[in-house]
Amino acid sequence: MTVNDVEALGRAIAAEVGKAVVGQEGVVSRLLVALFAGGHVLLEGPPGTAKTLLAGSFARASGLDFGRIQFTPDLMPGDILGSNLFNFQTSAFTLTRGPIFTELLLADEINRTPPKTQAALLQAMQERRVTLDGETHRLSPRFTVIATQNPIESQGVYPLPEAQLDRFLFKLAVPYPALDEERRIVAAHGSLFDSIDAERMGVGVVADAARLAEAIATVATVTLAPGIVDYVVALIRATRESPDLATGASPRAGALLARAAAAQAALGGRDYVVPDDVQALAPDLLRHRLLLSPSAEIDGRSVDAIVKDIVASVEAPK
Repeated sequence: MTVNDVEALGRAIAAEVGKAVVGQEGVVSRLLVALFAGGHVLLEGPPGTAKTLLAGSFARASGLDFGRIQFTPDLMPGDILGSNLFNFQTSAFTLTRGPIFTELLLADEINRTPPKTQAALLQAMQERRVTLDGETHRLSPRFTVIATQNPIESQGVYPLPEAQLDRFLFKLAVPYPALDEERRIVAAHGSLFDSIDAERMGVGVVADAARLAEAIATVATVTLAPGIVDYVVALIRATRESPDLATGASPRAGALLARAAAAQAALGGRDYVVPDDVQALAPDLLRHRLLLSPSAEIDGRSVDAIVKDIVASVEAPK
């Protein structure tokens, strides 16, 4: 598979998702980068902005098995991972797999469950495997988490631990649709009285395990020139040196930024990364990894504005 094939596959997946989800092209493009870079995505947006439909449609178009967990305050780690139950007929313990044993997992309203339960995802998101009673079980190599959270409500929610946030490749804002898009949504969905799902909206399957594996392998061959590597490192280190930030980005963030930029390049039909790839992805990749300094909070500055300033101040390679 060539980078042109990766670009065509990305366009085909986006076109299928567009049959069910009106607008949100920017979010879909980042989901494609995450898919081909092997990353996870945190979606933040108010209720009713099609986050669940978006995840289901993306999974179907990509040919991924889809699973969903509704995170609640009483959810336990075993409800996610599964457990070993004693079978009295065989006098042996049998693994009952939890919903995490899927390919694309929607962690709906992830911030409604305590950190202890959120931590059940840490190993799976980092290593694509889980450990139950001392035994390790491998997940699909395509295992991807799309988590959602509501930015409006503050009651009954728990902040995501830094270790959890750092495992998400992107944190994306899902905005309300534009006027024309909202008219199309009402016209298309206003007369539907049954549940709306991807299959019913005509979303087809345009990828499979083999094609995704080939696409990911192709992304791994995209050239990261030494100048681009130095540029990524300079951006990451600049976040640690900024007086407006109490905590900068980790080396993991730099490695993920380079990998995501390679996927962005392939989706653009190029076999090499350019500075524009890095600059385009930096805000979405860094916004959940950085903490404002007290003075920046008092001044009302935002992480996005600071990242924009850092990108503007670090010289890009020619």
